[in-house]
Amino acid sequence: MTDMRTKPLFQWKGDKRSVKRLGLFRHAKSSWEDMGMRDFDRALNDRGRRGAALMGRHIADYGAKWGMVLASPAVRVRETLETARSAMNDALPATIWDERIYLAPAEVMIDVTREKASAADVESVLLCGHNPGLHELVFDLVRDDGDCPLLDRITGKFPTAAFAVIELDIDDWADLTSGCGKLIHLARPRDLDPSLGPERVR
Repeated sequence: MTDMRTKPLFQWKGDKRSVKRLGLFRHAKSSWEDMGMRDFDRALNDRGRRGAALMGRHIADYGAKWGMVLASPAVRVRETLETARSAMNDALPATIWDERIYLAPAEVMIDVTREKASAADVESVLLCGHNPGLHELVFDLVRDDGDCPLLDRITGKFPTAAFAVIELDIDDWADLTSGCGKLIHLARPRDLDPSLGPERVR
C-alpha cells in the first residue's frame, strides 16, 4: 500500500507548543432498501460494515492519539463508529454525540469543534459525520497551494468511510478558521481493499 502521509506542516524545534490535528471520518456505506425510512435512521449495509471495520483497523494503525471523538448521532454514523471501535479494540475515547453535526455544513462543524475541543482542552479531535459537509470542510480548512496530491484525490467527493487528517496552524481551537490547515493523510476503503472501490452499474 502506498504511504499517503505527507511531511508535517510545522516543525517546532524545541518549542513546547503542540500541533492541533483534526481527523475526519465519514460514515460507511448505508442501506437504501427501505425508501420510506427516515434518513436519520438508515443503517449500514454489508459493504458498509466491511468498510467500517477495514477503516477502523487503518485508523488504529495510523497511530494518532485522539483526545476527543465528535459525531453525528445518525444511525449510520453510530454503526460506523461501533464497527470501527470493535476492529481497533476500542482504542478511542468515548464519543460525544452532537445533533448539530447531522448533515451539517462546514461552518457548523467548525463551530461545534471550536466549542467542544476548547472546553475539553484536547490537542486532537476525530470528527465523524456526513457529506456534503465533510467534503466542504476539507476544502475550507486546507490551504490549496496547487501542490497537494492528497487533496486532488478528493476533488470530486469525500467517499463513504474515508479518513483524513488535517494538521492545523493554530494555538487554540477558538482560532480554527478557513485556510489554517494542511491535509497530511488520506485513506479510502478502495485504497486498502480494491473490492471496496466504486460499484459498477450493471
